[in-house]
Amino acid sequence: MSEAHGFDRCAITHIEELPASIRLQEWLHRGMHGSMEWMARTEDQRKDPKLVLPDAKSIVIVAVNYHTDAPSVDSANKACISRYAWGNEYHRVLGRKLKSLHSELCKWFPELNARWYVDTGPVLEKAWAERAGLGWIGKHTNLIDRDLGSWIFLGALILDIELESGRSHADYCGTCDACIQACPTDAIVAPYVLDSRRCISYLTIENRGPIPREFRRAMGNRVYGCDDCQDVCPWNRFAHEGPEAFEFSPRSRSADLNLIEFLSMTDIEFRNRFKDSPVLRAKRRGFVRNVAVALGNSNDAQAISPLMRQLEDDDELVRGHVAWALGELGGEDATSALRKQLKIETVHWVREEINAALIECS
Repeated sequence: MSEAHGFDRCAITHIEELPASIRLQEWLHRGMHGSMEWMARTEDQRKDPKLVLPDAKSIVIVAVNYHTDAPSVDSANKACISRYAWGNEYHRVLGRKLKSLHSELCKWFPELNARWYVDTGPVLEKAWAERAGLGWIGKHTNLIDRDLGSWIFLGALILDIELESGRSHADYCGTCDACIQACPTDAIVAPYVLDSRRCISYLTIENRGPIPREFRRAMGNRVYGCDDCQDVCPWNRFAHEGPEAFEFSPRSRSADLNLIEFLSMTDIEFRNRFKDSPVLRAKRRGFVRNVAVALGNSNDAQAISPLMRQLEDDDELVRGHVAWALGELGGEDATSALRKQLKIETVHWVREEINAALIECS
């Protein structure tokens, strides 16, 4: 039934206490969710689906393969965007499919009550998927399917009917620690433990404030997310395009990912450029912040003039990171622009960024 609605995998498990609930509690207690306050607010619901649907008895977990061929990004002055955001907005794509599956289930079970979510509700999708036998959670904390790898989106349906359950999946990571070694910011602080506060995906997407200086150089040209831990996973050697690849294929070729062009985008231009794309989640201010950091890492002298112009950006978040980028690139023009901006800048933390950049230039 699930394949007819566009899902590559489907697994079912009954509602019971998950060991992952204890791990979630510890993870939240250690503050590893960063500024994602909704995770703490919905902790109880995540632990107990019956707080979401009172008579919940089963959870259906579905997966869609989003692996597609990579666009060429062979230059430091080109933007690197996480694979999951290359194509259409996955919440909408999976949401349509889940709605369709839910409608069919209602035909079979007219009295059915259900809740369905695509990465937006208080559900431990990966833990339930592992319990249902769909795959296992790897040391990088992503779910791995033996055939599809980890390039999969998950959706969940919580049902008030008892369905036949699958068996929990074994862990096939073994002694491999490639993902841990590959992480540019050492965000995988232990096997199966990710500190979001160090993760480039969190820093460039969920984090709404300044990116800590200690992580900026490690970002390289990544402007939205990071796939390093998945790129090196041996199980992703078997990844292939699925029947829904057209939904997630790159919307842009390498020539369209120019960092300097991204830097000067207005809010309207940003919204038009990334219409129906997950990238919109970062908002213009967050995305241009990330672009400024990437240009600071580009070693591209042609970026200095555009960065100097963005020192006048209306958004302090952009100005602060532009200042850092100019400090990284250095030179007389950058120094002069920073000194000029320092005379008129009124935001304290941006002034600190400018002063630090001037020291870097000297």
